[in-house]
Amino acid sequence: MLPSAHRLVDADSFRVAARAGERAGSRTLVVHLWTPGPGHDDPPRVGFVVSKAVGDAVTRNRVKRRLRHLAREHVSSLPGSAVLVVRALPAAAGASYDVLGADLAHGLRKVLARTAPVPA
Repeated sequence: MLPSAHRLVDADSFRVAARAGERAGSRTLVVHLWTPGPGHDDPPRVGFVVSKAVGDAVTRNRVKRRLRHLAREHVSSLPGSAVLVVRALPAAAGASYDVLGADLAHGLRKVLARTAPVPA
């Protein structure tokens, strides 16, 4: 389970991360990563969006549980007070745990590479 300090629960943070953050997609997921400027000392937070397009309630909850468990492994690699939103696409319903994990890792690598500071 994802520790409560790392859970993203307020709608404004979801909105800001989805609109202002870096985005990377795959067949099953879209990853949005927003890093606020200096002066924020919150821990990294992760939120999930799994719409009804993914499937019925049982399917959506299974996808969310898998994503929470997978994201827990990546929280330590997120910068300072980053906000990560993982949006499941309809293909996530039929994807295995390993496929979801690979897609999440690939998306995170892409957005982290774009948000990394440029060496001087």
